[in-house]
Amino acid sequence: MAVRRTVDNPETAALPAAAAPTRVGYGTLLRTPGAWTFLVPAFAARLPYAMLSLAIVLLIRQTNGSYGVAGTVAAVAAVAQALVGPQTGRLADRFGQAAVLVPSVLVHAVSVGALIALALGHAPVWTLFAAGAPAGATVPQIGAMVRARWVAKLAEQPPAHLNTAFAFESVTDEFTFVIGPVLAGAMATAVSPAAALIAEATLTVVGGLAFAAQRRTAPARHLPEPGVRRTSALASPGVRLLAGVFLGVGSVFGGMQISVTATAQAAGQSGLAGVVYGIFAGGSMLAGVLYGLVAWRRSAQQRMLGCYALLVVGCSTLWAMPNLTTLAVAGLVCGLAIAPTLITGYMLVETLVADGAKTEAFTWLTGAIGLGLAVGSTVAGPLIDANGSWAGFLVPLAGSGLGLVALVTFRRLLVAPGAQTRTVARSGSAVASLVGASER
Repeated sequence: MAVRRTVDNPETAALPAAAAPTRVGYGTLLRTPGAWTFLVPAFAARLPYAMLSLAIVLLIRQTNGSYGVAGTVAAVAAVAQALVGPQTGRLADRFGQAAVLVPSVLVHAVSVGALIALALGHAPVWTLFAAGAPAGATVPQIGAMVRARWVAKLAEQPPAHLNTAFAFESVTDEFTFVIGPVLAGAMATAVSPAAALIAEATLTVVGGLAFAAQRRTAPARHLPEPGVRRTSALASPGVRLLAGVFLGVGSVFGGMQISVTATAQAAGQSGLAGVVYGIFAGGSMLAGVLYGLVAWRRSAQQRMLGCYALLVVGCSTLWAMPNLTTLAVAGLVCGLAIAPTLITGYMLVETLVADGAKTEAFTWLTGAIGLGLAVGSTVAGPLIDANGSWAGFLVPLAGSGLGLVALVTFRRLLVAPGAQTRTVARSGSAVASLVGASER
């Protein structure tokens, strides 16, 4: 029997008064034995993910002159990451994280080097796509792997611990999106766009290899049982729904990145593109910190709907901002809905799959964000070329709006099949803990 952790029951809007929800602080979480040994290298290894797309856009825009081409090359890399990433997650579940990470980061460095050489040599556009695809496909899936380590570490703890862990991970993701674009933009301005990509590849190799070396904290391998067919995490309808709505989140990232870059360059302040995008990510980071400190009474399904609706509202104002200052403020407000949406989505997907498919499930969500980013930048680039930077901001609104429609329509798919509810007493107080058991 495999015990499946179920965060919330959609039939229960709030816990009984006698069963107040548990609140777990970040200090308690970070005192988990062995946590820092994988968190530090993981930060270095995931920082390049926030640099890659913007650095590609800046390099191709400089060497080719077209936002459309720049956005498309970045999109090719993101699509490759979205399609190949879940497969590497599945391999990591089966063979271990180090076995996947080591070759991936080395191929990534070679591919990025080829892309830089081709761009600077003004090679045909199709060759840029050919180099961008493996560069994206080999982006290490550090975020999914860290979340899988937390699941293994906190398996015996109440669900509130995992909620805080996922909040911490989303805050870390957003912090990298504060630092990453600023670092890429600053290096591109002060040195060259090629230097930004070189830094990205270097951090990927160093951080990825250091993370892979932390084998003691890695989750156990899940080899298939004889005669039992291994099922993909994507077989779960709830996982497919979450992947679909995370496409909308990705379109916000993709549309924002290229539109903010175009707005800053049109204003003659291209160096501020990373700063404005970093403020957007900073809003998400702030919201994620606060979200992880709250002992929620509402179900995760209800919180997901509310957070996603706020995201759509935030995206609705971006296109109308007249300058970089107001755009930064609007981006900050929009970003406040990002981290809570991601935290809740990762909490939900963890309840929908068995232990041997969790890294893959997390990677499908990460890949969906990357695919949405690709679609967002691909659509926004030509819109900007034809109509100006303001038109690119319609992409985040459209993508998040479609995601909300899907979420509202199919929200019942987010319930883990066969979930059962029971109350568990911990530390002298009644704590609501929902546990679903199902056979593997």
